[in-house]
Amino acid sequence: MKLLTLNCHSHIEENYEHKLSVLAKGIAETCPDVIALQEVSQSVNSKILQAVVQEYFPCEKNIAVREDNAVHCLCEQLKAHGKRYYRTWYPIKLGYGRLEEGIAVLSLSPIKRVYRINVSQTESHDNWRRRVILGIKTAECDDAFFSVHFGWWGDDSEPFEKQWNKTLEFLPKRQRVWLMGDFNSPAEIRNEGYDLISGSGFYDTFVIAESKDSGKTAKGSIDGWKNNGITDMRIDGIWTSNCESISVISSRTVFNGTDRETVSDHFGVLAEISDIGGRKQ
Repeated sequence: MKLLTLNCHSHIEENYEHKLSVLAKGIAETCPDVIALQEVSQSVNSKILQAVVQEYFPCEKNIAVREDNAVHCLCEQLKAHGKRYYRTWYPIKLGYGRLEEGIAVLSLSPIKRVYRINVSQTESHDNWRRRVILGIKTAECDDAFFSVHFGWWGDDSEPFEKQWNKTLEFLPKRQRVWLMGDFNSPAEIRNEGYDLISGSGFYDTFVIAESKDSGKTAKGSIDGWKNNGITDMRIDGIWTSNCESISVISSRTVFNGTDRETVSDHFGVLAEISDIGGRKQ
């Protein structure tokens, strides 16, 4: 099983259309089983799609998917590469005055269930600090796969710690959970978000991987960290609630300028997991 996570920074990126095509080609070539995407946006003034494709699994009623929705456009390009992905998407908040910034999960296997958890204190679509995690259960696996994008440790109004505790409260309890995304908690900093996650019984697949690279997913100073003086961080990752019966064969960054062009201010993380316990995987 291959898992990919990427903070797309979609419509904000320069040469966005080109980068979307690079992303689609890279996904088609690596063929991850489940993909978690963050900052997957659409323009508020773009036309609403009159008919949503059958691979789309709505996480709730009356969500408007627009013609320039980043995950819709990505999946249409993937079809051109011969890859069919099922997906769900949720618009979290308004951003930059012109975008609905959302979160998405894609799967090669049909989606059977969707989980949507508001983990921030605010539930206002107009508040840029709002945070929602989105998960799926597929037809091929008993596990739950979540795309996550948390706030910062030092945010007085929306601290990471409160968002994490709310996440733990509402996550499924009877199955293995995978958390994939932008945690905004550098692995290099002790006694903050990273240590809170690992101290909550979750396992960092990068740490337990048999083969790995440096793991750095943000080079230089990026949005949200430009005033912190922190650079070259490992803030994106893939965590699991249970590492029994699996082996993490490899963890590596992709779309990093070496393994394919960069497509965002974040690099992607691609992990390959082997089932060694006979479970449906």
